[in-house]
Amino acid sequence: MRLRNDKRKFRVYKRNYSALIWYSRKSQYMKALRFNGRSLALDEVAVQKKEQEALIRVSSSGICNTDLEIVRGYAGFTGTIGHEFVGVVEESPEDPALVGKRVVGEINVGCNACDLCRDGDPRHCEKRTVLGISGRDGCHAEFVNLPVRNLIEVPDNVPDRMAVFAEPLAAAYGITQRVEVEPGMTAAVIGDGKLGILCAWSLAGKLQHLYLIGKHQSKLNTAAKAEIEGILLDKAEKLGRRFDIVVEASGSDSGLETALKLLRPKGTLVLKTTIHGKVEWEPWKVVVDEITVVGSRCGRLAPALELLSEGKVDPTPLISEEYGIGEGLRAFESASSPGVMKVLLRM
Repeated sequence: MRLRNDKRKFRVYKRNYSALIWYSRKSQYMKALRFNGRSLALDEVAVQKKEQEALIRVSSSGICNTDLEIVRGYAGFTGTIGHEFVGVVEESPEDPALVGKRVVGEINVGCNACDLCRDGDPRHCEKRTVLGISGRDGCHAEFVNLPVRNLIEVPDNVPDRMAVFAEPLAAAYGITQRVEVEPGMTAAVIGDGKLGILCAWSLAGKLQHLYLIGKHQSKLNTAAKAEIEGILLDKAEKLGRRFDIVVEASGSDSGLETALKLLRPKGTLVLKTTIHGKVEWEPWKVVVDEITVVGSRCGRLAPALELLSEGKVDPTPLISEEYGIGEGLRAFESASSPGVMKVLLRM
């Protein structure tokens, strides 16, 4: 009788031990959306732990147009894609106090040794990697790695569904770091997609009046604010050549053409999109009218978090759909559909 009990205990112990081994193995792996240069797939890959970087458990990530362009061949990137996220720090060897904190992350990781990095701006470091875009696995996964210096704690009053917009909002607000924007200026944003609307919302606090130009009345209605007037693209030329600043955020030939028709002589054209491919334009117009052309890519996340925390921008109306990471491929298919705005992934 004692022998049978011992055998039963051994079987229970063996079953529990096997379950423990299975769980231990599973805890070292994660789901991730990875692009191999030809196709996108939902894979199970090892969780990376880097001594010099924090490990963040991703709560939510956002699919943006750059992700869609990467899948079409932009930047020649392979690996885990995604660069918009909010998550909780799981491990932080360099700063243990960060463990358990909710964070977002600057996407450019510099060498931390060149003049640019020492000045605190790695966005143009020649040796930089870029989260989910160049040389570094991204955040459409259950875990992501970033150096502590890239992490910014999220204020308690900013929920995840807002915090996940910190990176694209920072990119939009980054215009103000490249161009001097004063209340009395006349300005217009071309493009009623996610980026265009975020540009308009972030600039609205600095301008008394702003035009948002697009092709979809429903999207213009979504962006409507007291300081923002929506105009359909086919009526934009009636506004005349009176704008000090025009932001091109549509990535289309028609958008660039319209921008040059709206700018006054010596005005400033801000280019925001990273659409993969070539566009046709007439450079002589820039020369004759002495137009200043400014590229604007990434902005700082801290000012974007301030906009969210202070209630100056609420990006949640842009959310069209949310999916679990297990439905990541379906989420990407949806995000590429006409009329869909922001698609979020939950981990």
